[in-house]
Amino acid sequence: MILFRSTDWNKDLSLDEMRAVMDKTYAWFDRLRQEGKLKAAQPLFAEGKIVAGRGQRNVTDGPFAESKETVGGYLMLNVNTMDEALEIAREWPLLDCGSSLEGRPVAPECPDFHKLRRHLAEAPA
Repeated sequence: MILFRSTDWNKDLSLDEMRAVMDKTYAWFDRLRQEGKLKAAQPLFAEGKIVAGRGQRNVTDGPFAESKETVGGYLMLNVNTMDEALEIAREWPLLDCGSSLEGRPVAPECPDFHKLRRHLAEAPA
């Protein structure tokens, strides 16, 4: 999974420059789709809510105020390795505008649950 991290990528661009970046980005997505490497992709609105707490669950505004680069969207890829995913990520046109990406492997289950399940299986009955 590639997480798009972006704040104000377009603040110093003219309308023509923004249009060119947008065209490159759509072409990038279309190529990935045609190659069968794009599983899913979606932008996210900047506003959101955070649910946290033990016992009483509190809902607060989010994303976290201290975050300098909020997650602006995601891209699920159909690739075999992290290196392949990162090569695709390096082509993202908004990198030239100061944005960044975070690549993370998708786990088949929560890694902590997997460790606990293995520990419980090895524990004497």
